[in-house]
Amino acid sequence: MDVFTIGVGIAVVIFLFWLVNSVYVIKEWERGVVLRLGRMLPEAKGAGLQLVFFPIDKLTRISLRIETLDVPPQDVITRDNVSVKVNAVVYFRVVDPEKAVIQVARFLEATSQLSQTTLRAILGKHELDELLAERERLNADVQKVLDAQTDAWGIKVSNVEIKDVDLNETMIRAIARQAEAERERRAKIIHAEGELQASEKLLQAAQMLAQAPQAMQLRYLQTLTTIAVDKNSTIVFPMPIDLISSLLERIKRPSEN
Repeated sequence: MDVFTIGVGIAVVIFLFWLVNSVYVIKEWERGVVLRLGRMLPEAKGAGLQLVFFPIDKLTRISLRIETLDVPPQDVITRDNVSVKVNAVVYFRVVDPEKAVIQVARFLEATSQLSQTTLRAILGKHELDELLAERERLNADVQKVLDAQTDAWGIKVSNVEIKDVDLNETMIRAIARQAEAERERRAKIIHAEGELQASEKLLQAAQMLAQAPQAMQLRYLQTLTTIAVDKNSTIVFPMPIDLISSLLERIKRPSEN
């Protein structure tokens, strides 16, 4: 084997090594950020077969798909001094690959740490009742703050969802007692309102009967009809109060004389 053949073989090996390190296949959901001698090229490489010049070029793949970030449980002290554990899920994606490479190192880790601190800061400004009842509004507040802070990194936070709010057993029992007391209070108010409405209706009925004495006689007859339907042996005959009053007056007059 002569020197020329050996030289050609070495050249072929070097070319194949260069070609393997210079050819990249970029997927549809990826972009390739290229650094040439340490300086970033103006535009990222799109999907498809891309060629860079190794070793002066270095390509970094950045995914543009939505990433799901699970925020671990955080110890939060609410504004009314209640200690709870809260975890959440953050949905975000890279919208500017160049910023995601240049502005922040390991943007996934940076977004995770920022999500944890923001979750504690936002929820600590609200009371426990708001945390339990107004979760959608709190999700929007956390998402807005995160999106504003990660915009400089080329990251768009699309949604934040608070998953679980864990309370200790003492607080759960206290909330149960509070709910029970609230239901009893409502029951008493409803009962009092019913008594008030019944007294108003009775007053209106008495005023109407006072204006028409014949209506009282009809009411007596209706009561007798109701009693007769029960098929009992007791017969109650109501005596008009006016008749009793007249008899009492007649008895009183001879005694006075």
